[in-house]
Amino acid sequence: MGPVPADARTAEAWRSFGARLRRWRRRAGFTQAQVGARVGYDHTAISKLEHGSRRTPLPLARRLDELLLAQGELMSACEAAEEQERAGGVPRAPVPVRSGPLPGEPAGGALRAMLPPGTLLPTSLPAYGLVCPLHGRDGCSVPVLADVIELHAAFCALGPDARSRPALDNDTVHALTALLAVCLRADEERAWPGATAVVEGTLHAMLRWMALPAASYQSQLAPLAAEYAQSAGCLRLLWGRNGTAMAWLDRSLQWAAIAGRVGTQVAALSDMSTLARLEGDGPSALVYGGAIGEAAAGRHWAGAMSDLYQARGHAVRGDAARTLRHIDRAWAQMERAGERDETEAPWLSVASVRLRVESGAAGALRDLAAATGDRRFALRAVGAAGTALGLLPPGMHSARMLFLARMADAHACAGDPAAAQSVAGPVLDTTEINPATLLGQELRGLHARLAVRGRRPETDDFVRRLAAVVR
Repeated sequence: MGPVPADARTAEAWRSFGARLRRWRRRAGFTQAQVGARVGYDHTAISKLEHGSRRTPLPLARRLDELLLAQGELMSACEAAEEQERAGGVPRAPVPVRSGPLPGEPAGGALRAMLPPGTLLPTSLPAYGLVCPLHGRDGCSVPVLADVIELHAAFCALGPDARSRPALDNDTVHALTALLAVCLRADEERAWPGATAVVEGTLHAMLRWMALPAASYQSQLAPLAAEYAQSAGCLRLLWGRNGTAMAWLDRSLQWAAIAGRVGTQVAALSDMSTLARLEGDGPSALVYGGAIGEAAAGRHWAGAMSDLYQARGHAVRGDAARTLRHIDRAWAQMERAGERDETEAPWLSVASVRLRVESGAAGALRDLAAATGDRRFALRAVGAAGTALGLLPPGMHSARMLFLARMADAHACAGDPAAAQSVAGPVLDTTEINPATLLGQELRGLHARLAVRGRRPETDDFVRRLAAVVR
C-alpha cells in the first residue's frame, strides 16, 4: 500500500477509487475503523485510501469489494487505476520484503543427496495440491529430475549481495513447484525430516531473489514463496517446532496477501490456530479461526474451516454449546461447497473438504469429551474419526496414523480402554514415534487418559509401551 505516483492522471484514478470506497463504506453503514478491523488495517490506512493518497493492492481491493458488497465496482476501479499507472509510465514500487531473520539455513550441498531414495517427480502441474504460480491449472510440464536439480542449484547460488538481474525462466518456476510437491508427498508418506531442510533452504534463496531491485521477481515468486512458507510452517508444526513454525506462517500470510492467494491464507491461518491451541492459548486459537472466514468471505469451504477451528478452540475450554454450534455450521457449509473450492484452494484436491471437516470435528468432539467427561461426545468423536479414515486417499500414512491415535483417544474418553488399545496398537507397531510431533502429542493424551483411569491387566503392557514412546 505505497504512495500514489505524482502523475496527474494516475493520482486522479486513485482518488476516483477512494471516492467509490467511501461511498460503498457509508452505504454499508461501516466506520473507517470497522472496515479496517475487518480487513486487517488501521483506520488511518482506510482514510488514506479514501482520500486517494495511497494506492490499494488488488487483493485488498477484492476483500473490500466483498466486504462492502460493491458488486465488483471497487475491483474495477482498482484495476483501472493500476492500468492508468502502467500507461503513465510510472513503474510500480516493489512490495518491501521484510529483512528480519527467519528460521532454517540457506540451501547447501547437493539436492540429489538430500532427496529420499527413489524420488519421483510429477510429470506435470498441478501436483499434490500445487498449481503453477505463473500459468494456474493449464497443465505445465515439469523438467526431468536431473534438470530440476541443476535449476535448483543455479537458483540457490544467487549471492546475498547480487546486483545483477538473472533470468527467472518458466522451467525454474516449474522445477521449484514440483520440488515442493515432492517434499510434501515424501513427508506425508514417510515422515521424512529432510523435507524441512529442502523447503527452508529454497525459501532463503527466494528471499534473496525477492530482495533484488526488480519488482517482477516479487510478483513471480510471491505466490510460490507463500506456498513454500506455509509448507515450512506446517512441517515445523508437525515436528513440534512451534516457534519457528509461527515465523514461517506469518511470512506466508504476507506473501499470500501480496499474491492474492486466498487458499494459502486460509491454510496458514488454520495452522496458526492449531499452534495457538497446542500452546494452550485458546483465545488466540479462536481469533485465528475467525480470521479464516474474514480472509475468504463468502466461500463455503473457508467458512467450514473457520467454524472447525473455532469449534476446537471452544472445545478445549469445555464450552459444549459453542463447540457443537460451530461443528453443525461446518457440516452445513461443507454440503454447500462447490467446484470453485478446488480452484481457490488446490490443496483440497489432496484432502477433500469433507475429510477435513470430519477429522476436525473428531478432534473437537474428543477435546470436548476430555474437558467435560461426557461420554456422548467421545462416541460422536469415534464416529467422525472413522468417517475421516474412510475418506483418506491411499498413501497418506502420517494422516492415517494421526487419525487412528485420535480415534483411540476418543475410545479412552468413552471409557473403553480395550478398544483404544486395539485401534492404537498398529500405530505403535508400524510407526517410529517422536514425542515432539503432533502424533506424539496425540499419543501422550491417550496415555494420560488411560493411566488416570487406572491400570487394567488387559491394557497394562500397552500403557507401558505408550509411556516409553511419549516421554
